[in-house]
Amino acid sequence: MFVVYTPEGEKPQHYDATSLKVSEASIVQRTIDKTWQDILKGLEADDLDAMRGIVWVLRKRSEPSLRWGDFDPGVTELTTRMSNREVEEVIRSSFAMGEADEELTPDMVADILRGRVDQTAIDPDYALRLIDKLAAEGKAETEPAPDQAPADEAVNVAEGSSPSPTSSAPETSTSDSSPTSSTSPQPESMTSPSPTSTH
Repeated sequence: MFVVYTPEGEKPQHYDATSLKVSEASIVQRTIDKTWQDILKGLEADDLDAMRGIVWVLRKRSEPSLRWGDFDPGVTELTTRMSNREVEEVIRSSFAMGEADEELTPDMVADILRGRVDQTAIDPDYALRLIDKLAAEGKAETEPAPDQAPADEAVNVAEGSSPSPTSSAPETSTSDSSPTSSTSPQPESMTSPSPTSTH
């Protein structure tokens, strides 16, 4: 989870809460009188004290003399955003839930997620690329392959209602073993004169 601090007239500054060391997390806990787990939950809800504590203790790395009372940002200058790892977990789990719901298509899940990216992701472009990728994969799994015959056509072929190499209709054979072949022996009466014939 990142805390984004945007002082008035300045560019946003990103502070990674997961980069804190234990000693720094302890300082934040004592300062705002909350457990680390409560601080993490507070970050998810944009809790002002939690966000202020994270930014303050991380700024102290470069400004050791910065006191808590001296760092007092405006209420609109702090917000939180999810890291790429957190975003990926949410997006993948959302598509998984969509697969389990017959009323949701991959495109519907993707549209819902796209509408929330700007308010939740530290890197919206990364999130959008992942959403597009998973939506395309989901559609490919649910749609038939282009060369796959529709089910009713397959039934018609099986029932012999359309021509096919496996048709059961009788055909005239021209193989050497067929009695109607031109190479088969002809009846004796047609190949030699009758013994009773007189000339």
